[in-house]
Amino acid sequence: MSAVTIQQMADRVAALMEQKLRMRGAGLSDKLRRAGRRLPKSVRLAAEALAQAGEMAKSPRLMHRIDEERVAEAYDTCLRHLGAVDPGDRRRGMLIGMAASIAFSLLSVAVLVAVVLWWRGLL
Repeated sequence: MSAVTIQQMADRVAALMEQKLRMRGAGLSDKLRRAGRRLPKSVRLAAEALAQAGEMAKSPRLMHRIDEERVAEAYDTCLRHLGAVDPGDRRRGMLIGMAASIAFSLLSVAVLVAVVLWWRGLL
């Protein structure tokens, strides 16, 4: 596996993170830092290994220390997870969560107002 191939793998995962998770950043390591807990731990560790291999691939002296099998597994793990992410579904889930939170807050305030009115004898 050449340095160009490893760098292309890291760039592909970074592009998928930007496309599917809307992560902005200069490279894969920056996007990983911004993603935080949006990625499962196994995927985050695999992407970190891929980012580290991408950085090591830039140096000819460190190139021979890269475990190509581990890089291939990390790439497959990242692609498998990021390929299954649906941005529209994530957006809908976020909107439904916000709507549920607002509805619960309004219901709580209405119940509280009714209890205070009942307590004061106005209801």
